[in-house]
Amino acid sequence: MLQKLNSEIAVIGIDIGKNSFHIVGQDQRGAIVLRQKWSRGQVESRLANLLPCLIGMEACVGAHHLSRKLTALGHDARLMPGKYVRPYSKGQKNDYRDAEAIAEAVQRPTMKFVATKTAEQLDLQAMHRVRERLVGQRTGARRGLREAETTMEDRSSRRMRTLVTPIARSRPIR
Repeated sequence: MLQKLNSEIAVIGIDIGKNSFHIVGQDQRGAIVLRQKWSRGQVESRLANLLPCLIGMEACVGAHHLSRKLTALGHDARLMPGKYVRPYSKGQKNDYRDAEAIAEAVQRPTMKFVATKTAEQLDLQAMHRVRERLVGQRTGARRGLREAETTMEDRSSRRMRTLVTPIARSRPIR
């Protein structure tokens, strides 16, 4: 039975969750031949037993990792932005329908795919996001200090003004 199913699957759509993955496999005609829920640990081992096929996933950090693993197993793993997958979703949203929409979208010739990133590229991207948040927080703190400086007009707050003014007027780091 597994051998028969293995030879029928041409396209797989994977909806990635925190602990479980919803898998939908289609044959050459687009008929669904596989619809299962796998745990995170089962995905790699089960896909290793299948013949190489086209596999689609929505792009996220976990999808980049899985894409690298599946490519090493011989599959054609492709990542797509979620906004391009949504138009292929049918009816009420659930995980199996999302996986089916992914399987449908990955077959489209005009689909725009995301390049699979290396672990180093993902680390660098995360570092840039953290830096961007820190810059925003620093900017907000400076604005708050400047606002406090402008509201201090009475003589009792002269000491506070001498502490706040140098910080509020300092140049931002580039």
